[in-house]
Amino acid sequence: MEQKLFDSELKIMDVLWREGDCTAKHISDVLKEATGWNINTTYTLIKRCIQKGAIARTEPHFMCHALIPKEEVQAAETDELISKIYDGSVDKLFAALLSRKTLSAEQIARLKQLVDELK
Repeated sequence: MEQKLFDSELKIMDVLWREGDCTAKHISDVLKEATGWNINTTYTLIKRCIQKGAIARTEPHFMCHALIPKEEVQAAETDELISKIYDGSVDKLFAALLSRKTLSAEQIARLKQLVDELK
C-alpha cells in the first residue's frame, strides 16, 4: 500500500473485501444506503483509492478490484495503533484490551492457545 487509507476510503475497501470485484455504481449504491453518501462522494473516494494503489479500475462499467488484502490493512493499522497509543508495546495493548471486557472461558482458552503458539 503506497499511502495510509482514511476511514472514508476504508468504507470503499470494505465493500470490495466483503463483496469482491464490483462496479463503482454498486459501491455507490451500497454506501448511499449505509452512509447517505451521494455518487460524487463515492466516486471521488474510489479515485483516491486508485491513486493510492489500493484499487484497480477496469472497463467496462468502471469495475473495481481491491489490490490490497484486508489483512494487510489490518496489520498496518494495528502497528500504527500500537506505536501511537501504546508506545510500541504489544503487551500494553493486550492488557488494555483484556481489562475492558469480561471474557468467556472459551475466549480465554483461545487467547492462551495463541500465546502458547508464540513460544
